[in-house]
Amino acid sequence: MLCLAALSAGGCAAGTRYDLVIRNGTVYDGTGAPGRAATVAVKDGRIARVADPRARLNGGATIDARGLAVAPGFIDPHSHVPESLPQMTGAMLDVQDLSQGVTTILASPDGELSPTQMRWLIGELERRGSGPNYACYVGHNGIRSAVMPGQRRAATDAEVVAMAAQVRDGMAMGCVGFSTGLMYDPGMFATEAEVQALARAVIPFGGSYDSHTRDPGFRMLESESEAVRLGRATGVPVKLAHLKAVGLINKGRIGDVIAMVEGAQADGVAVVADQYPYDGATLRYARELFLTADGKVPAADALAAALADPAQREAMRAATEGGAGGFSWVKAVGYGSMRIVDAPGAPALVDRNLELLAREWGVAPFDALARLATGYRDVRLTLGSIDEDDIRTLIVKPWVMISSDGFYADAATLAAGKAHPRSWGSFARVLGHYSRDLRLFPLEEAIRKMTSLPADHLGLADRGRIAPGKAADIVIFDPATIDARATYLEPSAQATGVVTVLVNGVVAFDRGKPTGATPGRFVRRQPLAP
Repeated sequence: MLCLAALSAGGCAAGTRYDLVIRNGTVYDGTGAPGRAATVAVKDGRIARVADPRARLNGGATIDARGLAVAPGFIDPHSHVPESLPQMTGAMLDVQDLSQGVTTILASPDGELSPTQMRWLIGELERRGSGPNYACYVGHNGIRSAVMPGQRRAATDAEVVAMAAQVRDGMAMGCVGFSTGLMYDPGMFATEAEVQALARAVIPFGGSYDSHTRDPGFRMLESESEAVRLGRATGVPVKLAHLKAVGLINKGRIGDVIAMVEGAQADGVAVVADQYPYDGATLRYARELFLTADGKVPAADALAAALADPAQREAMRAATEGGAGGFSWVKAVGYGSMRIVDAPGAPALVDRNLELLAREWGVAPFDALARLATGYRDVRLTLGSIDEDDIRTLIVKPWVMISSDGFYADAATLAAGKAHPRSWGSFARVLGHYSRDLRLFPLEEAIRKMTSLPADHLGLADRGRIAPGKAADIVIFDPATIDARATYLEPSAQATGVVTVLVNGVVAFDRGKPTGATPGRFVRRQPLAP
């Protein structure tokens, strides 16, 4: 039985023996309050007591946290790691998250998974085991593909009814809310009315709406406004996924989005956002951005010949820039959002914006991309270049939580050059670079952005705080050394500074490596009491 005495209260039976006692650390409770010296006792997977540091508590194990911060485990509200389970072998130890102190990850953002797909994923994770906890959104694209397979059109009323039933199914499973990926196929063919109708299905469950908006590259403000309109129309709390101002066209315009969000908040609309702290979104080799007339990526060994033939080149240009009726990275983000991050043998190209480089070369951007893909070896580009000033302007906002938008970086992903440093560095980078080094906000605010802010929005009521009765998801780290080491050239370099991570009271990461324990579990939505 838990002893739920708070710091200022007594009542614990003398001689109570806890499973684990963390002594002598500076405890940050996750609410944004400054840290304070305290001893934290854990029993049966939960925080049993937060006591005066001089309290003599008996524990089966003791952790000496002198000189270290003790905080709630971090929550990543936008992660693609669980969806990579089919390519993993064995348990999802997820070193990239545990090594940053992340103890709960949110699967199925961007509208990815239907209830059927989620049932398989949850069952497989329960069978194999997981280091961190995982929660889920119910995904629009997964549902649309199940109800309207292969259809690139607006849904009928009957199809919307069928999709809404699947949203309710996912929410009944315990999902935190409904997510969309309106930039991607098939979500791009949904009307605003369809999305609002489906979002209403989460209302009886107290869920939220998470949106990868429709066209953040070319119509940033309009796209983010669509999500805010949904909040106004339905009353459903809204989160703008991985909010950013992408490319040359949007440089300096994040302030417009901030003004729109804060205006809606002043009107009583519940709107928040998540942000990953990097310049650059998805990473691709230059050759992977081309599409053939039927919307397929051409084989690498056939690309040069196709581009050398005038007819094929023109057909490829039309498809690459127009999407062949579906999704295309060039159509989605534009050449002005592409920045070169690696150019073996041509270091002068690194950090060049593709659109500006094309102007310098005196050619069209498509032709500059073709030159990079065929004239240089393995040129890699980010597809969402972001101005650093815009990153800093947004990240200080109290309604912005931290995310990774990370993917599981296995050996094959790394070898293919598709890994992104945000997967291994986002949370450590905020704590080290933006909070400690740049002093954009104090440590306790950085921790709040990673703990109670996402927990409250997502309805994970027993996570996100160091308090009696909460789940014992705890990260112990050194504020002086925590930092990201991942780069575009070494995207899986492990972060420094995290010492020990507990998930549901079990040590899952310690002294630089996972313990092999798999205490993570599926976390159902559990809203805070009114």
